[in-house]
Amino acid sequence: MKQILDAILAGDTSAEDFAALSLPESYRAVTVHKDEVDMFEGVPTREKDPRKSLHVEDVALPELGPGEALVAVMASAINYNTVWTSIFEPVSTFGFLERYGRLSPLAKRHDLPYHVVGSDLAGVVLQTGPGVHSWKPGAEVVAHCLSVELEHPDGHNDTMLDPEQRIWGFETNFGGLAHIALVKANQLMPKPEHLTWEEAASPGLVNCTAYRQLVSKNGGDMKQGDNVLIWGASGGLGGFATQYALNGGATPVCVVSNEEKAAIARSMGAELIINRSEEDYRFWKDEHTQDPKEWKRFGAKIRELTGGEDIDIVFEHPGRETFGASVYVTRKGGTITTCASTSGYMHEYDNRYLWMNLKRIISSHFANYRESWEANRLIAKGKIHPTLSRTYSLDEVGQAALDVHKNAHQGKVGVLCLAPEEGLGVRNAELRAAHVDEINRFRGV
Repeated sequence: MKQILDAILAGDTSAEDFAALSLPESYRAVTVHKDEVDMFEGVPTREKDPRKSLHVEDVALPELGPGEALVAVMASAINYNTVWTSIFEPVSTFGFLERYGRLSPLAKRHDLPYHVVGSDLAGVVLQTGPGVHSWKPGAEVVAHCLSVELEHPDGHNDTMLDPEQRIWGFETNFGGLAHIALVKANQLMPKPEHLTWEEAASPGLVNCTAYRQLVSKNGGDMKQGDNVLIWGASGGLGGFATQYALNGGATPVCVVSNEEKAAIARSMGAELIINRSEEDYRFWKDEHTQDPKEWKRFGAKIRELTGGEDIDIVFEHPGRETFGASVYVTRKGGTITTCASTSGYMHEYDNRYLWMNLKRIISSHFANYRESWEANRLIAKGKIHPTLSRTYSLDEVGQAALDVHKNAHQGKVGVLCLAPEEGLGVRNAELRAAHVDEINRFRGV
């Protein structure tokens, strides 16, 4: 790997020289093991420790197939799907790999007794398979995490509807928390030139998800003047939703859990902040019973902040804990867009407030290539900024995943893979200088 890293750090290595590099037979990667899927049996979810299940080890380099690329990973990031994989919830991801493996001989490569995880990367193309013409060795890239076969007509209007659509590094193998990753060529996008490797790696999954869920016509179809309720507004997903609301002329109403996170939301430019710890909302009386009085108190707080207006779009991702309140506070004819459900998948809400007020619930799951490209383009133009707060080494991935699992982080958590240190990879110093204040502010600096 030293030869590969030296070629990348040189900055002027030609495509021909990159194509001539010898690839190793194995590489370092973060994995979970199939024979350990029961290791947390009987342990409460919050007590499951990713440091025990995530391994950093050498794995065999996969065979490169048609339409694919091998990418040297300079940096990656932690997403909640890596937490789910590491604690084997809601199901073991090896079931995904087994089902994928039955699809074709090429897909069979993914069905292994270990799973290389990670759904973000920034790096350099090393080799491409047959049929790849738009990307050459040496291209500096980021990858979005939609892996799709596109052999079914349903996928050709919106690739997220393809029956063989999967999230790379979660439902497929050979993910981005590694020194080398295997991706489909139509996952690749240009690396924003003014960002470091770790900054460029961090937006991918959450930025594209937020774009589709809030901005795209497939999601909230946000417009100027909309009041947008954003749960977890300083976090990895909510931080991008807050930026899109501000950037698009909407008014974000940012819900955060403490004053430190409120300060981050304000630093982004948000003015309407609800600190849940100060307000002490108790949406659930007990495990089985919600409290509509708390929904009403929450709605009254929103109206106090907005000058009497209700919410046009709710950016929902906590799920069970908040969903009843989200449905209640949305205006008549408004929209609740939902993904993730990090506090639980079994949502409960009073349907009277939905059906009698013509509200809509729209499900949203990552983004198609076009949406991802547009989201990345806004990053590259300096319109939207990374929310990276801390970067770990590859050997510290277990701790990084634990921090996300415990919500002990701000923004996005990055991981250095091949990059030997932070701060490398900036190719456009002029553009960076023009946006360095925003970049630092959005990092909480």
